[in-house]
Amino acid sequence: MEIQATLAGDATAYKRLVEQYQQEIARRMWRFTRDRRQLEELVQDVFVDAYMSLKSYRGTAPFANWLNRIATRVGYRFWKRRRRTTNQAVALQDWDAFVARDEGIVESHEAAEFLHSLLAQLPPRDRLVLTLLYLEELSVAEAAERSGWSQSMVKVQAHRARKKLKAILEKSGKTAIVE
Repeated sequence: MEIQATLAGDATAYKRLVEQYQQEIARRMWRFTRDRRQLEELVQDVFVDAYMSLKSYRGTAPFANWLNRIATRVGYRFWKRRRRTTNQAVALQDWDAFVARDEGIVESHEAAEFLHSLLAQLPPRDRLVLTLLYLEELSVAEAAERSGWSQSMVKVQAHRARKKLKAILEKSGKTAIVE
């Protein structure tokens, strides 16, 4: 097993683990940033954190689950750091351009980018819970396990996050798209 070999000092064993899970982690981290350079840094951070914590992996659940928990924490920390340094509000002209499409036809990548920028206006905790529940389609129990929160906390946080998102839309006067 690659984990035991890594813990025993075999550097190529960890390289094989990284190669096996790198694409999956990159897809997960894409939810946290759309910038390719930042994405690469986040993926690297996940694997560095995993390597540093490898002794704590008990092997009772699949390695991918354990790695996904680390990825969620890395992404959440990224959002928290970024929130302190940038304002990511969606410009109203961008909103108007998005909603003014003929017959409501929108390319999926455009909708995803717009949703990503809209969620960026939420605090990191709210953004995380909505991402886990609605974008990754996890159950409340799975979101609780991934985030390290209780199920009650996930429910409360999701309720508050939905209210904040609705307030952002109402403030802009552009609620027609969600009604």
